[in-house]
Amino acid sequence: MKIVFAVFGSLGDMHPMNALGIELRKRGHTVIFAAMEFYREKIELLGFEFRPMRPHLDPNNKELAREMMDAAKGSELLLRQIILPNLRPMYEDLTEAVRDADLLISTEVVFAAPSVAEKTGIKWVTTTLAPGTFLSAYDPFVPPTAIWLRHLRFLGKTFHGAMFSLVRKWIDSWFDEYREFRREIGLSKGRNPLFEGKSDMLNLAMFSKVLGTTQPDWAVSTLQTGFCFYDGQDDYGAIDEDLAEFLDAGEPPIIFTLGSAAVMDARDFFEESAKAAKILGKRAVLLYGIFNDLPKIVESGEWRVESEKQIIAVPYAPYSQVFPRAACVVHQGGVGTTAQVLRAGVPHLFMPYSHDQPDNAARCERIGVAKIISRDNYNAETAAKKLRELLSDETYKTNAAEAAKVVNSEYGSKIACDAIEEILKR
Repeated sequence: MKIVFAVFGSLGDMHPMNALGIELRKRGHTVIFAAMEFYREKIELLGFEFRPMRPHLDPNNKELAREMMDAAKGSELLLRQIILPNLRPMYEDLTEAVRDADLLISTEVVFAAPSVAEKTGIKWVTTTLAPGTFLSAYDPFVPPTAIWLRHLRFLGKTFHGAMFSLVRKWIDSWFDEYREFRREIGLSKGRNPLFEGKSDMLNLAMFSKVLGTTQPDWAVSTLQTGFCFYDGQDDYGAIDEDLAEFLDAGEPPIIFTLGSAAVMDARDFFEESAKAAKILGKRAVLLYGIFNDLPKIVESGEWRVESEKQIIAVPYAPYSQVFPRAACVVHQGGVGTTAQVLRAGVPHLFMPYSHDQPDNAARCERIGVAKIISRDNYNAETAAKKLRELLSDETYKTNAAEAAKVVNSEYGSKIACDAIEEILKR
């Protein structure tokens, strides 16, 4: 069969789809990826056919990246200035991409997907990568604009259901553009794509039950699979030789990373992180991003220890190869990074930015594998204090090891692809 993946977002959105694509290809299917032009080289390196799908964002546009990572306005900007104004070009590109295909699989903000499915009749599967995006009243989301809500879970489904209902009413006007677009192409106004945009045929909840379990108000078509892992090992992902030598040369380091999106707005994160490691007397790895310059503290030689090399900075490394060798990972809380740390079985220190990141952080805090520090409060001293607490309390390490056992027993890609093939057989 011919299967089209429609993906919009960061590597945290792309990599789980790559995992499914690789598994489906092994099973004899033809796989096509429709995505931003930026991903063409990556997709073709993996041997998949690539189809461009607008909007095409510039990965070098750091100003846009900063705005999209803003806790107060980032999610609104993504929807109202990027996705919704580009519905028609996205629809046109995706309609062309699914020509002669048997199945369309879309990620969460590909809002043109339901219209393409209705107009073409193609079978359609949706994906959900983080539990918070279900906006369940039974397992409430922690929004970036109100992180304090993580302390109010005890108020229960009545309170949270009412709160989410108010939020839906407040932002309903955002989707007038969506409803107008559907009318223009001869469809009914349809369901709200943010709150009700899951396929009635199959929705894959591609995250581990250690983060969240099935809830009564999830879409009835939902199947929870576990995480689906891929982290670049088959395209750009060879581990740096110097990094491999560094990891072999001493005790497990603290690894500092901001994923593939938040890293575009790193500010002084890597400089302060290096100083925090120095305060603790710990070795450190700085994964500073392929679009960023070498952190100044490393470039200047400001931090040197004569007896052994205590810090290394590289732009990228496959998380699956380095996180299991860490003492702790400090990161932004994107679900892709969170999944890899959970899989590795080491503690986290979260510094969340926006979108689902505060919610992922709160979930890991609740299961006793992580601490949280706010972005505005992050500096060498505060980070060192949190890290000292994490590393000195064996409970975090024990809990992380137990969580890893669950994550590594779930076989997300196999379960997801089995379900996809069942849809194809209908």
